[in-house]
Amino acid sequence: MGEFAIGQGVSRFEDPRLVRGGGSYTDDVQIPGMAHGVVLRSPHGHARIKSIDTAAAKAAPGVLAVITAADWQAAGLGDLMTHSGLKLRDGSPMYRPRYPVLAETHVRFIGDTVAFIVADTLAQAQDAAELIAVDYEELPAVVSTAQATKPGGTRVYDDCADNIAFVELIGDKVATEAGFAKAATVVKGRFVINRVTAVTMEPRGAVAHYHAASGRYTVHTATQRPHGFRGDLAAILKISETAVHVITGDTGGSFGMKTQIFNEIPLTCYAAKLTGHPVKWISTRTEAFLSDPQGRDNVTEAELALDKDGRFLAMKVTTVAAIGAYLQHNMPAFFLNAGSLAGTYRTPALFVDVTGVLTNTNPVRPYRGNGRPEAAFVIERMVELAARKTGIDSVTLRRRNYISLKEMPFKTGLTFTYDCGEFEKNMDLALEQADFDGFARRRKESRKAGKLRGIGLSNTIERAAAPGSEGAEIRFDRNGGVTLFAGSSSQGQGHETVFTQIVADRLGIHPDDIRYVQGDTDQVWYGEGTGGSRSATMGGSAFARASDKIVDKALLIAAHALKLDVADIKFADGVFSSAKSNRTLTMKEIAADAMVPAKLPAGMEPGLSATAVHTTPVNNYPNGCHICEVEIDIETGETAVVRYNVVDDVGTVLNPMLLHGQIHGGVVQGVGQALMEDIHFDESGQMVTASFMDYAMPHAHNFPAIHVEANPVPTRTNPLGTKGAGEAGCVGALPAVVNAVVDALSEFGVTHIEMPATAERIWRAMQA
Repeated sequence: MGEFAIGQGVSRFEDPRLVRGGGSYTDDVQIPGMAHGVVLRSPHGHARIKSIDTAAAKAAPGVLAVITAADWQAAGLGDLMTHSGLKLRDGSPMYRPRYPVLAETHVRFIGDTVAFIVADTLAQAQDAAELIAVDYEELPAVVSTAQATKPGGTRVYDDCADNIAFVELIGDKVATEAGFAKAATVVKGRFVINRVTAVTMEPRGAVAHYHAASGRYTVHTATQRPHGFRGDLAAILKISETAVHVITGDTGGSFGMKTQIFNEIPLTCYAAKLTGHPVKWISTRTEAFLSDPQGRDNVTEAELALDKDGRFLAMKVTTVAAIGAYLQHNMPAFFLNAGSLAGTYRTPALFVDVTGVLTNTNPVRPYRGNGRPEAAFVIERMVELAARKTGIDSVTLRRRNYISLKEMPFKTGLTFTYDCGEFEKNMDLALEQADFDGFARRRKESRKAGKLRGIGLSNTIERAAAPGSEGAEIRFDRNGGVTLFAGSSSQGQGHETVFTQIVADRLGIHPDDIRYVQGDTDQVWYGEGTGGSRSATMGGSAFARASDKIVDKALLIAAHALKLDVADIKFADGVFSSAKSNRTLTMKEIAADAMVPAKLPAGMEPGLSATAVHTTPVNNYPNGCHICEVEIDIETGETAVVRYNVVDDVGTVLNPMLLHGQIHGGVVQGVGQALMEDIHFDESGQMVTASFMDYAMPHAHNFPAIHVEANPVPTRTNPLGTKGAGEAGCVGALPAVVNAVVDALSEFGVTHIEMPATAERIWRAMQA
């Protein structure tokens, strides 16, 4: 519909409400009689709980309840969800420890949940928490992912001698070894993908209300998947799913972190029932560092085999991936997207060996990219190492190994089958956009100013919108107003804008006539939620299908009103017309007629509404090329990103403004990890980066303008032709930035540097 049509850069419809303070986040929820919850957390990385004395806390002013593991067990309530179905190296079932809501005999990381205190005010609950006396017997902790499986080392669980929860073997080992047997060159690399945390603008939180008359819970919380969340919560509370109403309002970021049900949510529910008060718990920022699940944290050794002409023959990868103290649902992430290790190259054979290890650290969850940035980092760093060893420049080496469009669909050597993509064209466009040919001149100018300049390229691909389904509903009222009910829930991506745009374009109605609803399990009939770059593909396609159903019914009503055959009716720009009639009908007029049975064809139900579920059996594969330039101060090692260019293929571009925002945000998170963000523990499990004084976050001044250009190759895997975009920026940024830093340091003989490439780490590399 004109200025709001698919492909137009429409400003976000959400923003006027949000910038005027009209947002409704979890902490905005206020219910009469509401009490406040506080979590008592473990001060030890690993310890045995010898006793807990809550008497003084229970007697403190305003305290309504103090809940420990014994209380939880006495109430007959369940554990948190954990991953299942994997195996150990010998084929036996994986080691799958319980994930208790409250620590029972042991605490296993700093921040582990020990007790939940509820009081009339937050201050009273905080004061009472300090009165709980816990007698701990401190135990040795294991915090190093690389050292977790060391023979005779510390055990996170007594019955798991090697701290290994599972081993996942992926690919063709025999074919891979055959590739290495005929290699002219073998390149080796070791990469530590450091641990980071999501640090969302809105910390985790929940407000739970138990309605005694109906036996039903209402839970306000930020989550990416309200319907799945409702089912999991019902299972923990041992009640019917219909007895839980989840409401997710506005959400200030998630990046994968808020998908899981965490300890505090069922605790607020049980506390609300126990005390008869609605109960609110909101994490503090320090508490978030100590208790939020974290991301990445794996150690990889890789080998790449090449023939005499520099063509890739095979690659093998061995990864030790951190799980943390508890194995969460759908974790760890690395093996789920290991297929991304194939990259954009036609490597015939790959084999991956992933070992998931337990440590006395925060549990690890999917974090923006969910294994894709890690895989992209490994393959793109290996390409750079191969270029150095063979003497073939990295652009030429990539060009020799790219999969071409005419080879599509292309089954890679590792699980994925790409349906489309112009990988070499992405690089050519990016090289031109970045003025690659002018880099040598810019490098000389930087050197004169006492700076080292480096350029880094990454050409990456990821899977998006994994097989699954998503729901949508469009409902007209009698005046032609429309309400959209979305199964996908936004955490800031702009769902309301893009779904409204799709419906407005397809039905020819103005966005001002559209109301948007998400995140309410009592209003939205079906939803799988947001994650894995699936919303535009899955949710958008569901709204497209629902729109088609609306048009189909409206055509029948229009034909009946005009006394013509349906085949004689045309629909365009919100108007039904026919060459056989001088009358036209608008969609609003049809909606009004749809409410009057007498104006409908015989047997048609009144009302103009439609539901749809889009299901896809296959992934789509967004891809792109990132080129980053950095300057490094020779005296201090301080690094500045001075140029950044992206060419991305996300299929059909629904809204370029939203796309650029997603790419920019992803790039910033990738750069943040590459240069400054780092979660670090001491040997006892104490987190030493538990505040913004120690955990460095990127700021706007750390970035130049990020130039984004689209090279869309629409996919046929969904009606809109879209590919996922939400994680693309982060996937490409991680290797591009480190490749640029290493290139800048190459005159010092540096061939690799671990993340984060801080000023100190770079300075030490130059001194070495």
